Amino acid sequence: MSLTLHFHPLSSFCWKALIGLYENDVAFTPNLVNLGDPAERAAFLKLWPIGKFPVLVDAARGETMPESSIIIEYIDRHYPGRTHLIPENPDIALQARLSDRLFDLYVHLPMQEIVGDRLRPQHSKDPFGVAAARARIRSSYAMIEQQMARGPYAVGEVFTLADCAAFPALFYADRVEPFGSEHRNIAAYVERLKARSSIARVLREAEPYFDMFPKEA
Repeated sequence: MSLTLHFHPLSSFCWKALIGLYENDVAFTPNLVNLGDPAERAAFLKLWPIGKFPVLVDAARGETMPESSIIIEYIDRHYPGRTHLIPENPDIALQARLSDRLFDLYVHLPMQEIVGDRLRPQHSKDPFGVAAARARIRSSYAMIEQQMARGPYAVGEVFTLADCAAFPALFYADRVEPFGSEHRNIAAYVERLKARSSIARVLREAEPYFDMFPKEA
C-alpha cells in the first residue's frame, strides 16, 4: 500500500482528508501520531516541519502532500473514484474551491481559535480574540444558511471538496458557537452529511477521543 496518512482522529482538518479518502474507498495506511510523544513528534517534524496535520505520503510516486485541500486534490487526480471531489466542470470546480476556502478560513480557523483559547492558562486567555472569532463564525453562518437553501450540498447537487471541508468545520463550530433555531438549513445540511457512509465512518473512529475535546470553563 503506497499511501500513508499521518493524522489524529480528533483533528478536524484530518477529518476533512479522511472524508475524501473514504468517499472513494482509497486504500491507505493510517498512522496515528501522538504529538505528546517526543519521538513521534520529532519524526513527524522531519516529515513536515510546520508540524500540522494531516500529511499524506505516497511512496509509489515519491510525493509528500500536506494540507487537507491539497491532499483531496491530489487523491482526486491520482487515485480517482466514484465521486469527483473536484468537479469536471471548471466553473463548478471553481465554486467548490471557493466554498472550501470559505469554510476553512471563516468557520474552521475561528472555531480553532476558540478551542485553542480554552487550552490556555487563565492568565493567557484572549477574550477579545474569542469574541472576534465568534463574530466571524456568526457572519459565516448567515451566509451558509442562505447557501444551503439552494441545494443539498455546498455547490448544488453533487458532493465535492467543499462538503469535505464543511462537515468538520460545522460539526465542531456548533460545539463552540451553536447554530441556534435561526440556522435550520445549516443544521439540516449537517444531518444530510452525517448520513454519508464516509462521514459516518469518520465519526465512529473519532468517538473514542471525544472526551479529549476541551470544554468551556
